[in-house]
Amino acid sequence: MSSSAPLASAPPGSLAAPERPYDVEAVRADFPILQREVYGKPLVFLDSAASAQKPRQVIEAVSRLYETEYANVHRGLYYLSDRATTAFEAAREKVRRLLGAASEREIVFTRNGTEAINLVAQSWGRQNLKAGDEILVTELEHHANIVPWQLLCQATGAVLKVARIEDDGRLDMESFERLLGPRTRLVAVAHMSNVLGTILPIAEIVKKAKAAGAATLIDGCQGVIHSRVDVQALDCDFYVITGHKLYGPTGIGALYGREALLEAMPPYQGGGEMIETVSFEGSTWAELPHKFEAGTPPIAQAVGLGVAIDYLQELGIERVAAHEQALLNHATQRLAAIDGLRIVGTAPGKGGVISLHADFAHANDIGLILDREGVAVRTGNHCAQPLMARLGLTATARASLACYNRHEDVEALARGLEKVKAKLG
Repeated sequence: MSSSAPLASAPPGSLAAPERPYDVEAVRADFPILQREVYGKPLVFLDSAASAQKPRQVIEAVSRLYETEYANVHRGLYYLSDRATTAFEAAREKVRRLLGAASEREIVFTRNGTEAINLVAQSWGRQNLKAGDEILVTELEHHANIVPWQLLCQATGAVLKVARIEDDGRLDMESFERLLGPRTRLVAVAHMSNVLGTILPIAEIVKKAKAAGAATLIDGCQGVIHSRVDVQALDCDFYVITGHKLYGPTGIGALYGREALLEAMPPYQGGGEMIETVSFEGSTWAELPHKFEAGTPPIAQAVGLGVAIDYLQELGIERVAAHEQALLNHATQRLAAIDGLRIVGTAPGKGGVISLHADFAHANDIGLILDREGVAVRTGNHCAQPLMARLGLTATARASLACYNRHEDVEALARGLEKVKAKLG
């Protein structure tokens, strides 16, 4: 993969025109797992919305750290600890740049996006919510952006409100605006649906929430992969990402939080690293962001995430998104030609996620037969049971696109679905 000039900044969710041809075969060569076969057939991986594959650069960076520079961070005066600390904090700076945050103090490392949301719920939420206050989410949300708020409501007496979606997967803005009111203390929404691919109008949502006096949290675990994000321009209070969907390791995520809010929030967990002083009479807390990073952190995982961010930015987020959009258009046309197969979620401007419902087969049967063709898709409710209930479904088969997918993958998916229909239809 060749290097590229820095990309110009763009508004959140916008896509600039690609600057050079996208060489998907060169990209695929960076992902060792894509060279293997499954049941004697070339692997076609279409489950990146659940967890993306890792480029060689990330794998080698993690291995190199363990082989040559591993030690605990922030605590040792010796060479290895200094090297590991430098690499760990360099990864934090890469996350800061990715999100456009004003300071590294606003970037808290977590285990994943779920932990980041729970951090906000338990730290900010318990301090700021009381009985009768309202949290506003949408029907599109992943369980990670529902259950923490339910637990918070049980603890504080706050109430969870849910904005509806249209049948095609768009957010019903009239429903959202009706529910947004003087009791709304927090608006927490996905940037992009992991099930339908819907990209929510987060800039408009944040603006309306701010006008109503509500704080905002954006679950960006899907969105940050497919569009340029600038949290300062967006003006959100919290933005959440996870590493494993971003071509990085598992066990690492990050929370962006506005510095003034993080300063005012109590620690989420206690222990080593997050303290300034400890006595049996009481303790004081470390400076941001370490106040929220109790214990030994995921050192190698953070380094791997930093390399994954480098990799994606070298490819060009806008160029990857344009490539995925071309694949999405191809897949939409190709799959629409299969009788009895329906694409669930057709919102304008959606991202590269295709959920499928077939009249001729259950989603699990689709997944099993496709697997024998070497095609990996996700089946089930995709950690979005309330959304499935809204759609009147129990499961879909979901194909999700990534930087390494190609038009041949779309054709393999379509041929596999035609085989499913021939066997079961």
